Amino acid sequence: MKIVSIVNQKGGVGKTTTAINLSAQLAKNWKVLLIDLDSQGNATSGLGFDRTQINFSSFNFFETNLENNELYLKTNVAKLYLTPSSLDLVNLDLNLSNVDNREYLLKNSLMKFESNFDLIIFDCPPSLGLITINALAASNYVLIPVQAEYYALEGLTQLLQTIASVQNSFNPDLDILGVVLTMYDKRTTLANDVKNEVKNFFNNKLLKTVIPRNIRLAEAPSHGLTIEQYDHWSRGAKAYRNLAKELMAMINN
Repeated sequence: MKIVSIVNQKGGVGKTTTAINLSAQLAKNWKVLLIDLDSQGNATSGLGFDRTQINFSSFNFFETNLENNELYLKTNVAKLYLTPSSLDLVNLDLNLSNVDNREYLLKNSLMKFESNFDLIIFDCPPSLGLITINALAASNYVLIPVQAEYYALEGLTQLLQTIASVQNSFNPDLDILGVVLTMYDKRTTLANDVKNEVKNFFNNKLLKTVIPRNIRLAEAPSHGLTIEQYDHWSRGAKAYRNLAKELMAMINN
C-alpha cells in the first residue's frame, strides 16, 4: 500500500479538485481510499455525500482508542472509497495538545488498512498544522498543486521547510512525488511565466501534465460527480487521465 498527501497551505489552488479526480482515475487500476482531512469537507460533498448524514469521519482516525476499522464509504466510482470530513477537525490541534506521539496517530490508525487498499490519498487542509503533519508522517509521497497565477510560489518555501522537518523528525522516507500546475491557461503570458518560475524553483519535480482552467471542472463537484463522470470529453478530464498515468509510472517505480 502506498500513501500520497496532496498538500498546499494556500487555499484555492485546485487541491481538492485534484484529490477527487486523481483518486477517481487511479481507481481504474487500484483500490483507492480518499481521506478528506479538510474540515471544509469539499472532497466529501464533491463526491456527493452529505456530512450531516454520516456517523463517522476522518476525525476518528485521531482517536487514541480507535476500534472501528471500517471508517469509509463506497463512492459511485468503482474501487474508490471515501472517509468523509468532519467539523470536529477544526479543534484537533487543541484537543491533542497534550497527547504523546500525536504526530503518529493517523499513521497508527491506518496500519489496520494495509491489506484493504492499494493506495490512500489524503486531501489535506490549507494549513501546516497537526493534521497535515500527521498526513506527511504517514505518507510515502507528497503531491503539491500550484496554481498558474500571481503569487503562485507564495508560502511554498514554508511548505518545503515543513516537509524537510517531517523528513528529519517523523518520516525519513517521505518523498516529493511532484508539483502539478493547476488552472493553467497556455494562451496567457502569465501562465507561461509562472510555469517557468515553478520549473526553476522545483527543478525536476515539475510534472509534465498541467491541469487547465476549465469550467467543467468547476461545475462537476456541485453535481457530486468527478470530471470523468460529468464530462468525459472535457479538457479537464483528459488532463486528469494524463496526470494519473504519469503518477502511476512514478509510483510503480
